[in-house]
Amino acid sequence: MAVHEYKKESFLISTSKQKLKPSTIHKFLTESYWSKGISIEKVNRSIKNSLCFGVYCGKLQIGFARVITDYTLFAYLADVFILPEYRGRGLSKWLMKCIVEHPDLKQIRTIMLATRDAHGLYKKFGFEPLEEPEKYMKKKNSNFQHRF
Repeated sequence: MAVHEYKKESFLISTSKQKLKPSTIHKFLTESYWSKGISIEKVNRSIKNSLCFGVYCGKLQIGFARVITDYTLFAYLADVFILPEYRGRGLSKWLMKCIVEHPDLKQIRTIMLATRDAHGLYKKFGFEPLEEPEKYMKKKNSNFQHRF
C-alpha cells in the first residue's frame, strides 16, 4: 500500500507506519475512555493490522487515527485523537478530511465508528446515527479479558 502524506502549515499527516510513535499512541489510548489500560502489545498489534494516520508537528506525533477495512465494502474508524495541547486548531477536521478522501477508502460503501462525545465532528463528514439500529448486532467475546 502506498504511503500518503498531507501537509498544512507546520503539520503533517502521514500513513507511514514507520513514522508512528507507538509509545505516544499507547499513552493516550491507555487513558482514553474506550481503551483504558490497553497494553502496548495490543496497541502494536492494532497498528499492524490497520490503515493508520499519524498527525505530526515536526518529529512530535500529536494525533492518530486508524481504519480497519477490507478496502472494498466496509471500514471501521477507531482510536481518533489529537493531543489536548494541539486541539482547537482544526487538526481533527483536517485529519477526518484526509481519511474520508484517502484514495483507498473513497469507494467504500460503509464506514462505521462509535463515539461518546464527538458526534458534531463526525456529522460534518457525513456520519449519521444508524437508520435501523435494530438490524445491527454485536458479539462480545466471553474470553476477552477486560484488563488490557
